Amino acid sequence: MFKSILLASDGSEHSYRAAEKAAELAKIHNGKVTVVYSIDGSTSKADVLTNNSKFEIERKRKEKLAPIIEIFTKEGINHSLNIIQGEPGPTIVKFANEGDYDCVVIGSRGLNKLQTMVLGSVSHKVAKRVEVPVLIVK
Repeated sequence: MFKSILLASDGSEHSYRAAEKAAELAKIHNGKVTVVYSIDGSTSKADVLTNNSKFEIERKRKEKLAPIIEIFTKEGINHSLNIIQGEPGPTIVKFANEGDYDCVVIGSRGLNKLQTMVLGSVSHKVAKRVEVPVLIVK
């Protein structure tokens, strides 16, 4: 049923809990998890200004997601990581709808609390616009 799972993650505590649920689903259905991390323009600019090279930026982004990736590695779950550019809500929706996923798992809140208050949460945007079932984890 849920053989191909998309996990939207930003390294936050909520996305860690979402990763645990995605791992549970994958174990039940012997599925694969694709982790997607969307980098918006302001984050990308800040990364460029505070790091010495694109390799250092990439390494730090992967370090941020390392605890999440470790969940799947430890459980022996087939997984992959995609770091994509763009505003998280619409970018994740596009990535999910263009992929062949059975469901999307996402945390109820991420790292950007100001954006949540002003624009609405990424999880809400994803749930409204993704064409497959969405599990929002608190």
